[in-house]
Amino acid sequence: MTLEELGHLVQGREIDTVMVAVPDLRGRLMGKNLDAHHFLTKLPGGPEMCAYILATDVDMNPLDGFELAGWHTGYGDLRVVPDLGTIRRLNYLPGTVLVHGNAVHPDGRPVAVAPREILRSQLRALAVHGLQARVGIESEFVLYKGTEAQLRRSGFRNPTPVSPDNLDYALDRPPALNAFFHDLHNALHEAGAPIEAIKTEGAPGQIEVAWPYGHPVGACDTYTLHKHAVRHIAAQHRLTPTFMAAPQTGTGSGLHLHISLWRDDEAAFAMRPREELPELLQHSIAGLIDALPQLVPLYAPTPNSYKRYVRHSFAPPTTPGDATTAPAPSASQATTPAHTWKYACREPTPTPTSHSPRPSRPSSTASTTIPSSPSPAPATPTTLPTRSPCHATSKKPSPTSNKAASHCAHSAHP
Repeated sequence: MTLEELGHLVQGREIDTVMVAVPDLRGRLMGKNLDAHHFLTKLPGGPEMCAYILATDVDMNPLDGFELAGWHTGYGDLRVVPDLGTIRRLNYLPGTVLVHGNAVHPDGRPVAVAPREILRSQLRALAVHGLQARVGIESEFVLYKGTEAQLRRSGFRNPTPVSPDNLDYALDRPPALNAFFHDLHNALHEAGAPIEAIKTEGAPGQIEVAWPYGHPVGACDTYTLHKHAVRHIAAQHRLTPTFMAAPQTGTGSGLHLHISLWRDDEAAFAMRPREELPELLQHSIAGLIDALPQLVPLYAPTPNSYKRYVRHSFAPPTTPGDATTAPAPSASQATTPAHTWKYACREPTPTPTSHSPRPSRPSSTASTTIPSSPSPAPATPTTLPTRSPCHATSKKPSPTSNKAASHCAHSAHP
């Protein structure tokens, strides 16, 4: 939707609310609901928000050690500049549009630790080498019966999945799931983020949603919209979703990230059957394997993440070798001209399950309030693993409740 189209809808009183949002370090949308007319006439530069939204744990508790926000800064504000190319109408919130924004300091400098800026800085570094990235995302989550309030009263103990069995690829699904699928599919389509596919997965109540590959920033914006839509639509169906890595014993969900590199609209990883892997692809794989241990806080940010590591699964506790000996798919396994390496990580956003009472917000004045935001507090371990919890593979396992895991899987993705 363009800004002009938004103006017409506001004039016609079809839209009354503009939700300006910035993704936090958990992939959650944080922001404000603005009166649509006020947004168009008074706030074209975007609203101010407390900088602590990018400096908290998963429960929105402010943490020490962040340069961006803390008592040393007085918990000052940042500004969220609307990205007017991301205006989306939300059919699950009547009269509302969502606009992603870019976090900037009061002097206009981009906030370097804001997720959208981190991504853009890496894309700029890639462009120096004449390369562009394209990304495809698959999201897994589990749906439970009952509202979050009902599950909270039970202490989140023994939640009941919306489907009791392994329905991997099943087309004869319970009516509650079909209704949810229908509403989520339509909501994302109307918001300009149409899905590629949606299916039930191998664990009870587990769902996977995939989108067509595209520009990395657009793909990640779509993912944050998806999480927001899933939570709201599930609540309307009296269901509760969780994106946790391992919400129950025997259940594991992942975020599958497909990445390919391109040069002048040519697939840089392209190869023919029985040829050696292209040199760029070899370097990309080696670099990924070398960097994975240092990336642990990003793809395994909570204690729950480590419950996902299980022997004989796509999330093994160890790897078969280091960067010089780890197995890689042979060239003969290639069946299509363009290839993507798929890296699946544990979804880093915990939802229901062992919630602790939220401490009261520290007292503050006016807009310098303090409470919370992105990375998980007592989440990451103090000692990082010396080996990557990933391995390369070219074959999908037989359906099992441990299927959705962290792995590096060689897969053709157009």
